[in-house]
Amino acid sequence: MYDLVAFGEAMIRFSPPDFKRLEQTTTLDLNIGGTELNVAVGVSRLGMKSAWVSILPANPLGRMIANKARELGVDISKIIWDADGRAGLYFLEFGATPRSSSVVYDRANSSFSKINPGDVKWREFLKESKCLHVTGITPALSQSAARATLEAFEIAKDTGCKISMDLNYRAKLWSPEEANKTLAPMMDYVDILITTKGDTRVILGIEAKNDEALAEILLDRYPAEVVAVSYREGDTVWKCLWSAIAVTRKKAYTTRTYTIDIVDQVGRGDSFAAGFLFGYIANADVQMGLDYGVAFAALKHSFPGDFNWCTKEEVEALLEGPRPGVHR
Repeated sequence: MYDLVAFGEAMIRFSPPDFKRLEQTTTLDLNIGGTELNVAVGVSRLGMKSAWVSILPANPLGRMIANKARELGVDISKIIWDADGRAGLYFLEFGATPRSSSVVYDRANSSFSKINPGDVKWREFLKESKCLHVTGITPALSQSAARATLEAFEIAKDTGCKISMDLNYRAKLWSPEEANKTLAPMMDYVDILITTKGDTRVILGIEAKNDEALAEILLDRYPAEVVAVSYREGDTVWKCLWSAIAVTRKKAYTTRTYTIDIVDQVGRGDSFAAGFLFGYIANADVQMGLDYGVAFAALKHSFPGDFNWCTKEEVEALLEGPRPGVHR
């Protein structure tokens, strides 16, 4: 039925233009985004069939979010509509060195945060789907969302649907202790683990001398079949080096490192996850997943918004080599 099913909350994003602070701006730019929906959009752009499972308020804001997901090719038929709820919001201030970009959440008591086990009829569609993708953000939203995530994992495992997890720690949502208590037991269900050195240290308390060693520790401790670790290097807001590795129980994979000019880095990790899952789920190729994931994420830096608007053809062109200048 689906190549990928993503489960999580999406929000409406407001950003002051021209690097202004929220307290000084008189206008706000609007985008839609949420990490799991970002991944569903990304794999759709690359040619996979994706669905997004969520709860939205039955009002214009909820319809705005659903319409944008549908516009970008994501199946929204699994959305649950809440007659009395609210959409989550977040506000993003763009910084410039030495001032970091900053996020303010307004998502407490959102429709999605009230999700409970039993609300989603998982078995009906996971039994015919290839992969369920969730991040560490979804269980952070409420205790009931954590229980609903575990239910989804249990049913996915029972139906043979692979489980992809991006650890994705958010300090403004919960503490390291809370994250560890909730997410560490879930690792026993995960087939595809996507993480960073920082998220792994904070959530699971695991450190290593390098990313390959970190992935090997994770494979030794948990039953995942592959671990992908992305990394960013750079001490300015607008430039960085970007790459990743992937490790299975048989081999470590590497790919090229991109030098990035950053327009908007929000959604970078989600684009990596989408590209990696495209290679790994749709093509059963770890190296392809790593190459596409890093290239897709590199391209995501080049335009504003949470979603990745690049095409598969643009990713493949970048993989052949960068072509600066104007293409005529």
